[in-house]
Amino acid sequence: TSECTPHRRGVANLRRYRVARAAMSKPVPECDVDVLKVILDEGDIAAKVAELGAKIAQDYKDLKPILLPVMTGAFIFSADLVRAIRPPPQGMRIESLRASSYLGTTTLSNGEVAIAPLSIDVKGQHVLLVEDIIDTGHTLEKIRTKVISEGAASCKVVALLNKRERRENGLQPEYEGFDCPNEFVIGYGLDFDSKYRELPYVGVLKEELYAHIL
Repeated sequence: TSECTPHRRGVANLRRYRVARAAMSKPVPECDVDVLKVILDEGDIAAKVAELGAKIAQDYKDLKPILLPVMTGAFIFSADLVRAIRPPPQGMRIESLRASSYLGTTTLSNGEVAIAPLSIDVKGQHVLLVEDIIDTGHTLEKIRTKVISEGAASCKVVALLNKRERRENGLQPEYEGFDCPNEFVIGYGLDFDSKYRELPYVGVLKEELYAHIL
């Protein structure tokens, strides 16, 4: 693995500092008793989604992109993101795909990736994969390989969270929301055993709730 340049290390450290500093001042709602702390609140997320949407609108304005949210985790992020892509590129289409490398209540990828057949013809098209979080990178790497093998002109990634410490390949998103600490995060579409997706923020799950599966 190649070493990061001092500049890149500095940028990564700054991202982590901003997330950590923000998390210190964000109270956990009293009703969310399973949440240890809030990392990103609704305001943080909304501002970043607006920023990403504006950038994507500019970059894809003449490309008639196909957005493919990766289900199920990206459903909330993608719903907000597509509405933030303003002005929308002419001919933009939105579909979805299902892919998974997790089993039930596990927090770690099992290394096997199941990808459903694409529901749209991507030949000659510019595809943007929409992910909630990138962990080891294996799932997205295989999805991207599949999309390219079906003839896409390009295939890029936008991810709300990038968990760099867990990466096992060189994949990095072209559009990134936040650098994610190596903790069990939930909310805003992220789940534990299909729970907590509805939380309007990104938080950390209390360890005693998942320690038995580690």
